[in-house]
Amino acid sequence: MPMKIPAASKVLLVLCLLYLILYIDRVNISTSAPLIKAELGLTNGQLGLAFSAFAYPYAFFQLVGGWLGDRFGPRRVLLVSGVVVTLATLATGFVGGLGSLIAARFALGLGEGATFPTATRAMAAWIPEARWGFAQGITHSAARVGNALTPPIVALLVGYVSWRGSFLVFAAFNLLWIVPWLWVSRGETRRRAGKDAPARRATPWWALARRMLPVTAVDFCYGWTLWLFLSWIPSFFFDTFHLDLKGSALFSSGVFTAGVVGDLVGGLATDRIWKRTGRLALARRSVITVGFLGAFCFLVPVVLIHDLTIDAVFLSLAFFSAELIVAPIWSVPMDIAPQHAGSASGLMNLGFGIAGIVSPSCFGLLIDLTGSWTIPFGVSMALLLAGAALAGLMRPDRRFEDSAAY
Repeated sequence: MPMKIPAASKVLLVLCLLYLILYIDRVNISTSAPLIKAELGLTNGQLGLAFSAFAYPYAFFQLVGGWLGDRFGPRRVLLVSGVVVTLATLATGFVGGLGSLIAARFALGLGEGATFPTATRAMAAWIPEARWGFAQGITHSAARVGNALTPPIVALLVGYVSWRGSFLVFAAFNLLWIVPWLWVSRGETRRRAGKDAPARRATPWWALARRMLPVTAVDFCYGWTLWLFLSWIPSFFFDTFHLDLKGSALFSSGVFTAGVVGDLVGGLATDRIWKRTGRLALARRSVITVGFLGAFCFLVPVVLIHDLTIDAVFLSLAFFSAELIVAPIWSVPMDIAPQHAGSASGLMNLGFGIAGIVSPSCFGLLIDLTGSWTIPFGVSMALLLAGAALAGLMRPDRRFEDSAAY
């Protein structure tokens, strides 16, 4: 008799596939960036604007998408998001200049904006509370697998079908996710967070926003550095060490692989600390703080030493440390407001979206103005220290009570 797989495990597996696909769609353009820049005649600043175009609708839809996930359920919202992401990826392969590139990235941001808050809503409904850290860790680890796989895959595809053709291949791959999602989520559209949760009521936005503000600020500090890695690390190896596309892809893949481990370790660590101590605030904040401080320390040699091997190793260690932050910080909205997990995580990830607007374009402009990568890295390091300090203001151990807000 075949073993029956629990519904929670099925949902988690398909969400892992979703996160992998979404981050492939984010990183593929940064791997192809040197070729796109040359063919379209763009400066680093213009390329940074194209990178940032993704983040404008992405930031806005953190709020709208989180609400949609709470209102209409993950099944329908993630289905629509998957279709939009597929079409936007397809359109990227046909861009003819800066304007159309910005439009394609803007459309991708529309599609991806609702996905993470809505997926968090799904986790709050399907996954046991004691495993929330693990669920966030393994899904984001899958995202980093996408980061790690994309550079060598893009380099391979470019050799056969050009950078334009690579986007068409990825668009086709995106469609593969929709079928299993419709299968595992069937009949679960109205599932609520918790066994005895009451019927959903209107989201108390103002009260919830004030409650989530420290988490939003911490997520901005984390997001600044993540966008740096996702947008510019392939170009860093390409420009600084004069590698070809395959060489820069190989080293970038190594850096992103470290993030896979960081996400898993962060998720397991935060759940383990909570289980052993019973102190939820300690479990979330300690891992986040260690992640920020570790990333800061490991970026110091990158700024001071110009050596390919040393920079690759310490960038990997910095990315590993930064990714320790992900599982605990994404668990915090579920800790604080499980009944509004989509909206709460959207408010939190608004900080990440705003960082995505500012970080890639500022990074590119600073490179053009200074001809150096030192100052952009220095700004990121300052924000890592700020994030470590702000983490102490988060209170995941205090459940959001919204009865008075209605």
